Amino acid sequence: MDIGSDAPPLTPAGRRIVDAAEELFYERGITAAGVDLIAEHSGVTKRTLYNRFGSKNNLVAAYLTERDRRWRSAVRAAVDASGGAEEAVTAPFEALRSWTTTYTRGCAFLNALAELPDPRHPGHRVAAEQKRWLLGLFEELAAAADCHGPATLATRLFVLHEGAVATAPLSLGTVAAAGDLARALVRAAVRR
Repeated sequence: MDIGSDAPPLTPAGRRIVDAAEELFYERGITAAGVDLIAEHSGVTKRTLYNRFGSKNNLVAAYLTERDRRWRSAVRAAVDASGGAEEAVTAPFEALRSWTTTYTRGCAFLNALAELPDPRHPGHRVAAEQKRWLLGLFEELAAAADCHGPATLATRLFVLHEGAVATAPLSLGTVAAAGDLARALVRAAVRR
């Protein structure tokens, strides 16, 4: 399921608002970046912001939806570029390696889940769906590679991936180490 696929295309002002929100929410935090600051950074009035998004909560969801689209695109590109079914299972780790060179403040979705604990918040729902999508993708790829216990393997890969995401800002080499460990798990699970 693609999140926000029923949303209308953004107007130029809407795009500026989402771009400013992304920068501010990611760098400062969702609760720390208010609509006044976002309106100022995007060059629109608060009225325009509210006319387009209705609330800060909806703007948070729009920001996370845009980021999710880019992340899913990066993961799909890594899967498509992989050398075969077995390599595809660990392609999200390759996408993460590239992603973390640009986004160095951790995972926007984990950050959002920490800041927005209420599962009814639209931003929480987007972030939680992004995580469920990744877990499902791991299982789908593991099944396609004919791995033993694809659901169990998917859970292990997901936990490993999320640990790498959470520790990436520490610059300890955990993203590369997680990729190596993921490949070993997949090799051990592939039916020969």
